[in-house]
Amino acid sequence: MQRREILKLLAGTAAFPLLSNDALAFFQSVHEQIPATADLKTLNPHQDATVTAIAELIIPETDTPGAKAVRVNEFIDLILSDWMEDEDRNKFLAGIADVDARCQKAFGKNFVEGSAAEQMQMLTTLDEELTEFRQAELEAPRRKHKDRPDSEWPFFDSMKRLSLAGYFTSEVGAKQGLHFEIIPSQHSACAPLEQEAK
Repeated sequence: MQRREILKLLAGTAAFPLLSNDALAFFQSVHEQIPATADLKTLNPHQDATVTAIAELIIPETDTPGAKAVRVNEFIDLILSDWMEDEDRNKFLAGIADVDARCQKAFGKNFVEGSAAEQMQMLTTLDEELTEFRQAELEAPRRKHKDRPDSEWPFFDSMKRLSLAGYFTSEVGAKQGLHFEIIPSQHSACAPLEQEAK
């Protein structure tokens, strides 16, 4: 699968029931590539801690495991490392740095050092800005979204999509979060029956 195709698949993560079999298979294959012990390729420890904290706030642990439990941060690291173009990867990393800079300005500390209330306040602000961005897109003169470079979309949009993809295509997320049931990929109505052993 090509890198640009992956970004198109990620664009569809807002509507998981409508994801194609190819998209689900790809994201599940990324989970299979996550090593038994953490081995980050792109994110440094601080960036990883920030991504982990944000993902856990997006999909917190409740009566089912949250994003941290299914290693969404490592899923995101693999997507960044192996499937994103340099420009998109750099934009995502710059977004993490921007979150820290904004927290420093607002609270005098990095995102991961902030209290739960401060972290939630920052994510609420980012989400409100994303909503405004999307609204402006709808109100703008008709312009095909494919003409907009992926790197122009806000960081929080990518973070939410990657978190959703990472969580709901994990085994735990699919089974416990979506109550996904394995259904055969095809139905062979006229398949011959095997001979019974005598």
